[in-house]
Amino acid sequence: MNIVVNEELKAYIDPLTPEEHEALERSILAEGCRDALVLWGDVLVDGHNRYGICQKHDLPFKTVQNTRFKTIEDVHLWMIDQHLGRRSISDFLRGVLALRKKDIVDKQRSRVAAEPASASDAPFDVDPPADGSPDDSASAPTLPPPAPLSSREAIAKAARLSSSQVGMIEKIQKQAAPELVAAVKSGVISINTAAAVATLPAEEQVSAANAGKDELKQAAKRVRESRKKPREESAEAHSDDEQQQARPDAVQALEQRVAELTAENEALRKQVAELQARLGH
Repeated sequence: MNIVVNEELKAYIDPLTPEEHEALERSILAEGCRDALVLWGDVLVDGHNRYGICQKHDLPFKTVQNTRFKTIEDVHLWMIDQHLGRRSISDFLRGVLALRKKDIVDKQRSRVAAEPASASDAPFDVDPPADGSPDDSASAPTLPPPAPLSSREAIAKAARLSSSQVGMIEKIQKQAAPELVAAVKSGVISINTAAAVATLPAEEQVSAANAGKDELKQAAKRVRESRKKPREESAEAHSDDEQQQARPDAVQALEQRVAELTAENEALRKQVAELQARLGH
């Protein structure tokens, strides 16, 4: 059997750690390769680690064709969904995969919307890549575009994360230096810590990452404290403004009360004067 290993597909999902790979190898040596490798024509889609181990030890394995793939995007979406359903992957990786899924789905739905109505029965580009992928569009039903992930809440639900975690992962992807990304991927630091450090200049991120876990935590702490101080100063300034606004109001109320008392006093004087005049007669 001719199996083509597409390096882009092999690297699409983060590789196993050395410990995880050793555990899988021990399992296959003890029990054989129980799960079939998933192929798209000759292209290996799922099972790269199992395939490598079986090749290394000359062990038999089974394969299964997924004939519903039409494009490499379909393959990517299937791979993402497979990994999102697994408990063993980290929160960070689940967030990254869900964000990738959003981008792919958005592109697919935009492409379908732009096509003329006459082409609605063939929503995807069915030309296979020149790497052994099959052209079996006539024998397999087309895959409709998945439901859009149009909000951060929808992305969070797909990744089984909170909306705030998804927001932090987006910030890490956009702003973090590779060294910082590596630290959060490996579990050295939390998503929260990485998102805080990602706001620093790139050279400071690299320096903290190279210094290790403790320095990364200290850097995150400094970032949070620097954010807290302006908020406290803003709150104090707001309180001062309120006091300053309250002072004129208090003065005005006092002046009004003085005027009322003065008027009352003047009225009493008139009454006294009238009574004295009557008594005098």
